[in-house]
Amino acid sequence: MLNLILATPSEICSQLGHRLREQRLAQSLTQTDLALRAGVSVGTIKNLESKGQSSLESLIRTVVALGLTDQLQTLFTLQTDSIAAMAQVAKAKRQRAPRRPHP
Repeated sequence: MLNLILATPSEICSQLGHRLREQRLAQSLTQTDLALRAGVSVGTIKNLESKGQSSLESLIRTVVALGLTDQLQTLFTLQTDSIAAMAQVAKAKRQRAPRRPHP
């Protein structure tokens, strides 16, 4: 499985299309069945699975039709680690240098 962190946008699209195809096959659905459930054309499903290309709405319709809506729950959640919070943690780790003895 491709590590999406290091992938290009094109590779991510292709990987997501592949994963959706696997989900469809695991549910014993044909591309036509899925297209009917999702309310999109068969060509849309083919493009999504083979090239990872579709509109955002078509992608979401397909995800919903496959019963994978819960997978979207954590998508793009707000990251709570702000730069200020990270700086605060780094500051808390700093320690004073030991005092030098006076001659």
